[in-house]
Amino acid sequence: MKITEIFASISGEGTRQGAPAVFVRFAGCNLRCAWCDTEYSFAAGTAMEASAVRDEVARHAIPFVVITGGEPLLQKDELIPLLRVLHAEGYDIEIETNGTFPVGAVQEYAAICMDIKCPSSGESSDPALLASLRPQDMVKFVVADRGDCLFAEEVLASWPTRAPAVFSPVWGADYGEIAAFLMERRPPARLQVQLHRILGVK
Repeated sequence: MKITEIFASISGEGTRQGAPAVFVRFAGCNLRCAWCDTEYSFAAGTAMEASAVRDEVARHAIPFVVITGGEPLLQKDELIPLLRVLHAEGYDIEIETNGTFPVGAVQEYAAICMDIKCPSSGESSDPALLASLRPQDMVKFVVADRGDCLFAEEVLASWPTRAPAVFSPVWGADYGEIAAFLMERRPPARLQVQLHRILGVK
């Protein structure tokens, strides 16, 4: 598999925001979002075997692993053996994915944080995938403005899901505007800001 980096940090978003985590960042992405903050993951990355990734994860001695990217499901055939190894060793795992690939093959091993792309991203996801999410998963809408919030509200109304939903403001967006939207419209979602950006960590 091709890996961009493996590092430990506080989980800045997702299902376990605020928890210490080991991040395994897969290289490559099929989207080019306008506000992407990990463009360096588009490069080829370093080839690693599942055993080498496991050993690097174990070095940090943290039981929670976030598989991120890039888009990890671009490398599904390499990802699944890694998930099996980590799951068998007792790690709690979350996969961050961009809402363009089915997740059924990996849900046995991990919670899913699915990012449904809003108009400001310049990209799109498949909202039909929301039907496959479970209560332990999460759907995330990265929102830049009221227009994105209205889009996310419509998606949640049109594509029911069992997963909790969050509106995550783009870094530098008007947080107050987005909070006011949630108070005014009351969509079935909550506000989740990027904690790692506030803390100034990776």
